[in-house]
Amino acid sequence: MKSIIIGIAGGTGSGKTTIAKNIVQEYGPGEVLRLDLDSYYRDLSDLSREERAKINFDHPSSLEIELLVKHVDGLCQGKTVQIPIYNFATHNRAKDTRKVEPHKVIIIEGIMALCYPELTAKMDVKLYVDTPSDIRFIRRLKRDIIERGRSVDSVIDQYKATVRPMHSQFVEPNKYLADVIIPEGGMNRVAVDLIRTKINAVLKEKHDV
Repeated sequence: MKSIIIGIAGGTGSGKTTIAKNIVQEYGPGEVLRLDLDSYYRDLSDLSREERAKINFDHPSSLEIELLVKHVDGLCQGKTVQIPIYNFATHNRAKDTRKVEPHKVIIIEGIMALCYPELTAKMDVKLYVDTPSDIRFIRRLKRDIIERGRSVDSVIDQYKATVRPMHSQFVEPNKYLADVIIPEGGMNRVAVDLIRTKINAVLKEKHDV
C-alpha cells in the first residue's frame, strides 16, 4: 500500500516540529515517519567550514531535494532507505546515515516543504503552520543558542541577512498551496484532531481500493 504523504511547512520557529511530533504520538509504533527537511541540506564537504558558514541555507537550492524525492519514492515502494544526518555545528552532513523502514504515513516537515512542485505533487495533505514573526524569532533565537551553540549576534545577523527575506520570498507564499493553515502551531489540539481524521479517511480509502 502506498504511504500517505503529509507536508508540513511554515516559518522558522512556527511550531511545525511540535505539530509533527503530536501527529506521530497519535499512532502506534512504526506507523508514522517524520522526515525532517533539514536532513537534506547538501553535502558541502568540498568547502571549508568558513565557506560553508556563508552559504544561504534558507534558499530552496540549499536542499538536495532530488535525494528526498528518491527516498520518498523508495519508501512508498516498500524499500528501506538511508537518511542523511546533518550537523548544524559544522554546517555539513555527518558521515553516518540513519536507516529508515517504510511506514503507513510519512510526514515531510520543514520551512520549505511546500516549495518544490515535484514534492508537493506526492502529498496527500499539505499543511502550513502560521505563527507571528516576533514569536518565531524568539523561538529561533532560544533554540539556536541552546541547541546549536550559536551566539546572539550570529543568530540576529543570519535572521536579517537570509532568514527573513527568504521567508518572504519562498516560504510564506506557499501557505496558499496548503489544504489547511494552522494558526500558532505548537499544541493546537483541534488541528491535530482534524489531521488525524483526514489521515484515517485517506488510509481507509486506500485500503478499500
